[in-house]
Amino acid sequence: MTQFSNIIINTDNYKHCHYPLYPPGTEYVSSYIESRGGEFPVNMFVGLQAFLREFLMHPITLEDIDEAEFTEREQGMHFNRDNWLGVLNDHGGYLPVEIEAVPEGTVLPVKNVLVQVINTDPNYWWATSFFETALLRAVWYPTTIGTISWLSKQVIKESLRQTSDHPESIRFILHDYGARGVSSQESAALGGLAHLVNFNQSDTVPGIVAAKKYYNAVDPSNSGPNSEHAGFCAWGRENEAAAMRNMLDQMEPDGCALLLTDTYDHENAVKNIIGGELKERIEGFQGLVGIRPDSGDVVQVTSDTTEWLMEAFGYTTNSKGYKVLPDFVRTVQGDGVRRETLPKVFMEMERRGLATDNAVFGMGGGLLQHCNRDTMEFGMKANAAKVNGEWRDIGKSPTGDSMKLSKKGRLALKYADGDYTTVRRDEIPEEENQLVPVFRNGQLLRKWDFVELKERSEREVPEYYYSDYTAPLREAARGAATPVGA
Repeated sequence: MTQFSNIIINTDNYKHCHYPLYPPGTEYVSSYIESRGGEFPVNMFVGLQAFLREFLMHPITLEDIDEAEFTEREQGMHFNRDNWLGVLNDHGGYLPVEIEAVPEGTVLPVKNVLVQVINTDPNYWWATSFFETALLRAVWYPTTIGTISWLSKQVIKESLRQTSDHPESIRFILHDYGARGVSSQESAALGGLAHLVNFNQSDTVPGIVAAKKYYNAVDPSNSGPNSEHAGFCAWGRENEAAAMRNMLDQMEPDGCALLLTDTYDHENAVKNIIGGELKERIEGFQGLVGIRPDSGDVVQVTSDTTEWLMEAFGYTTNSKGYKVLPDFVRTVQGDGVRRETLPKVFMEMERRGLATDNAVFGMGGGLLQHCNRDTMEFGMKANAAKVNGEWRDIGKSPTGDSMKLSKKGRLALKYADGDYTTVRRDEIPEEENQLVPVFRNGQLLRKWDFVELKERSEREVPEYYYSDYTAPLREAARGAATPVGA
């Protein structure tokens, strides 16, 4: 195990001085994780299993303890070597904790318990909160990305409902281009796998690998030959058409070629090269040709590009009265696509009578990086402790910030009448608790399969989960003129 996988130092320094701060006679400490609010009304829970398998299912060693002791004492921090030797000798190096959680892929309102942790050995009451830093990070990031992706999916679904004959195409419309825009490969892996719960499209290879490694995903993603400016620029401006023709020739066996059109002049490239010089070649291409603007106003350029392609290649009108490009060509928009801009793109397409399925989209930093722990106000807090044989409810209630009011008592998650609420554990029968034991003393108690995550994420949910995000599309539809062909 490397230094970065040593759970004893995968934390904040001050965690090492917390063990003597509990009351004498403390035996058990319970803590929980929730999204306390923030920008979204719901969260799609995902990512815990990856953390359990990568970190908590690997026992600490004597070398890990030595490394951690040196690291902490060097900084003048407390380090209780006996605590960790006890974990090593009494528990084989595995943290003596039990973790229960919402089944991954579940979508539920914020301000509900997602994870609850308790120590399993009264000699290690301090273990529950010790690895808060690593555990909270492992949950808040993929869950936030999964939620951004899920809400984007609801926007796309609404747009398809209004303008398309092909709602089944939903999983192929939003592509993950975020690998280069994140802070680390681990972020790309966790955020990338979270997106793949909702969509089948990704160029973020670490996310694909993580979905397969941690959740047994089979064929979780599709992609296709794309271009970059370096290759096209190398041909020179006067040979832009030749660069595109070369890509069509090279990639035809793969059945897909995504042509960049903004290397120099996007409008000229679409109208005169794509729709002129290369028109017959594209019409005869054995597969899909994607026309990819990579700059400009995302709202305008997506619709402009689609209309220019229709001028060159024609269109049909679907049953809802919206225009659709021939199957061999599509607009591919991967620049400036964010959760804030995506509804505006669809509203403009609808205003012009263009069906949603004329274009596919890619999100980069807007998907995997434009968020932080406060986006959904994630926190892990202690909620109960057993001291001298008696349980006591514990929680914080700061006068300066009501958002930080924490829940007290051992918790359960109740599902009734199609929705979730957090209640005290003793308020409902154990079999009704939606929190599932997933880990205990180094053992994975429940292994979620990626198919299960996708199935849960696609279950019907109350409309208020997403209505704020789809409302602009519905309002625009009510005020829009009758589409072409209706």
